[in-house]
Amino acid sequence: DDGTAQIKLSSGEIRLISNECYATIGQVSNFEHNTITIGKAGRSRWMSRRPAVRGTAMNPVDHPHGGGEGRQGIGLKHPKTPWGKPALGKKTRKKYKYSNKFIIKRRERRK
Repeated sequence: DDGTAQIKLSSGEIRLISNECYATIGQVSNFEHNTITIGKAGRSRWMSRRPAVRGTAMNPVDHPHGGGEGRQGIGLKHPKTPWGKPALGKKTRKKYKYSNKFIIKRRERRK
């Protein structure tokens, strides 16, 4: 009635979209791209990917999770990035974002 349609996205979110919009239905080609086995560290380096080092394996000067004798937990209430910002589970969407009015139902939280 107001020129909008409800769309259910693959994430589970229900969103309002204008009736004037065009969409392509289907799937992306080469959907098995992410199943390729790289095989060795060198091939990963050829693709300009640096090694991912865990924060717990670092020294406290390098990462908030670093340090401690032996294998220790994070030791903090919440996980942090190397720069001390909250990681894993922190909501990053702006509270008063313009497009919030188009979201009817947010996606389900993982458990």
